[in-house]
Amino acid sequence: MAGREPDAAVNRERWTRINADYTNQHASRAWAAEEITWGVFNVPERELGVLGDVEGLDVVELGCGTAYFSAWLARRGAHVVGVDVTPAQLDTARRCQNRFGITFPLVEADAADTPFPDGSFDLAVSECGASLWCDPARWVPEAARLLRPGGRLVFHTISVLVTLCLPDRGHASEQLIRPQREVHRLRLAGGGVEFHPSHGEWIRILRTSGFVVDALHELHSPPDADTHPYYELATSEWARRWPIEDLWVAHLPG
Repeated sequence: MAGREPDAAVNRERWTRINADYTNQHASRAWAAEEITWGVFNVPERELGVLGDVEGLDVVELGCGTAYFSAWLARRGAHVVGVDVTPAQLDTARRCQNRFGITFPLVEADAADTPFPDGSFDLAVSECGASLWCDPARWVPEAARLLRPGGRLVFHTISVLVTLCLPDRGHASEQLIRPQREVHRLRLAGGGVEFHPSHGEWIRILRTSGFVVDALHELHSPPDADTHPYYELATSEWARRWPIEDLWVAHLPG
């Protein structure tokens, strides 16, 4: 792990604590889920269709955590590799692999500095992994390096709008609290560093890294959803009115 950026080390410590407190329980529920969903309110992939048919594809998940998303893809015939910076999270993922009988490689590495050769994968994904916890100026070029010509990048992250409305504790308000330029790199009160570029900055980083942007899906809470019992991000009522998460789709030219 030589060369790991300081932010990655801080986030590793945060997710080691969270893994012990919550993630072990969440991981089993997520691994057991049959349907692929996105975000706090579990928006179904069948409604969005951003992944397409993954059978037979070589896929890397950047910032896989407990690797439930990788498991969902492996069930659908993808050849998946999960990458994460936190050993405790990967240990939980291995226990879930043994429990559910789904195995694929798990690699401890900074998502912006992986050990794989150029052009190793057809698809790179991140569901609030590297997309939220790693500097996009570092991990997006790495994703481009890992993908073959025509390869696709699909990533999900917290919306910049909800971040601007978040106090240090509690759910998002209906007022702008934080200056937008200050949330690009946001040091959290409870430890850890998140990255929240504006939409314009995301487009600049993606294009500079060689990607063509295909879509941006702004996710809301479904009409019948309840407020999440653990994540203090936004109430379901707030998320029905404004986008709580962003889901980006991009590709490299063939």
